[in-house]
Amino acid sequence: REIRLNHAARILDEDHEGLEEVKKRILEFLAVEKQTGGSRAPILCLVGPPGVGKTSLARSVARAIDRPLVRAALGGMRDEAEIRGHRRTYVGALPGKILNAMRKAETRDPVFLLDEIDKTGQSYHGDPAAALLEVLDPEQNHAFEDHYLDLAYDLSRVLFICTANTVESIPLPLLDRMEVVHLSGYTVAEKKAIASRHLLPKIISDLKLESDQIAFTDAALEHIVTAHTREAGVRSLKRKLESLARKAIRRLIEERESQVEQVEHPEQAEQAKPTGQDFQKVTFDVDEVRDNLGRDRYFHDIKESAGIPGVAIGLAWTPVGGDILYIETTRYPGKGEIRLSGQLGDVMKESAYASLSFLKAHSSELNVDVEDFGKHDIHIHIPSGAIPKDGPSAGVTLLTALASLFTGVPVRDDVAMTGEISLRGVILPVGGIKEKVLAARAAGV
Repeated sequence: REIRLNHAARILDEDHEGLEEVKKRILEFLAVEKQTGGSRAPILCLVGPPGVGKTSLARSVARAIDRPLVRAALGGMRDEAEIRGHRRTYVGALPGKILNAMRKAETRDPVFLLDEIDKTGQSYHGDPAAALLEVLDPEQNHAFEDHYLDLAYDLSRVLFICTANTVESIPLPLLDRMEVVHLSGYTVAEKKAIASRHLLPKIISDLKLESDQIAFTDAALEHIVTAHTREAGVRSLKRKLESLARKAIRRLIEERESQVEQVEHPEQAEQAKPTGQDFQKVTFDVDEVRDNLGRDRYFHDIKESAGIPGVAIGLAWTPVGGDILYIETTRYPGKGEIRLSGQLGDVMKESAYASLSFLKAHSSELNVDVEDFGKHDIHIHIPSGAIPKDGPSAGVTLLTALASLFTGVPVRDDVAMTGEISLRGVILPVGGIKEKVLAARAAGV
């Protein structure tokens, strides 16, 4: 089947909001597939948090190039025979998942989705990830051998797409055979667009309603996204919209039944009984959402005007997006010891030590008496103590807070920062910048 890139781009735009960089990579991938006939196309691995559209992207690719999609779920797989099949000498022997899926596809060039490739395990039965090395290696998969069939099968024309939540648990030899495409979480604006253009039309269609019978104001959608969900994807958002749609249907049907009951005679009741098209429209605003979903479940941090020396605003990345965090420092007479609290991980503790060492080494540049460090104990605290925190990206914020503490100059409350600090005072790059910047903007920094 011929691949048409313009058609593929249109399908991807129809099915997915945002993800422009990911779509660009997929189109490049399809261009190579078209140019080489599949013999040299890289194997894609879509990596991202749950609910961001990894599986649906694979489905869209299959639709865009008009090929069937087959799927093999690898989560929890611990037996390499599930990939290669069992030898026929065993009772109940069957072919492996790969050739079983190819049999269902009824073609030699399907789009093959290997779902949750990061969640395979090992046991005394073997390592499924090791068996996948042959499947995903273009130099070997033209002669993939299933133990049950005991013959070579050509997988070179198959378009393999893998999905994973993280690359850390994928064995390096397997990861080396794939081209990783990272999908980050959606922004609030993207979630609102997904809800209005994709989720709501599908929910309304599934519930056999007319397109104009249920509507949401823009403020209501934003309130659902920010106050009732906290996720990188849109699965929880979809569940909230489905819940509100069910409540709307109940209200519409109760209104219809009450209208019917008001009619005095049965024959008139039958004539007056409205059809689905006559239902009244239900529009949800923020107050309606609060009435139906209850009080707000999540609250985003808003910057505070501290104006106190020793406090600085940092930026953090989480699996569900970004957030701001306050780094608080104080000192009191002591022997120069440092105390850390707030469930800090080892890497963040080392960042605090490095920041303090840099500050001591350059104290003269800040007009700080180096003897002050030996006369005081320092306590560094990061609030939300029940939440574990780790990573090097708070280094520059820690240094700024400590410098503010010893100079007595407050840090501006309209500035947030992120970056790893070295002992030479070099600010090193960190990840999650998109999520961190959006969190800073939402907090009013």
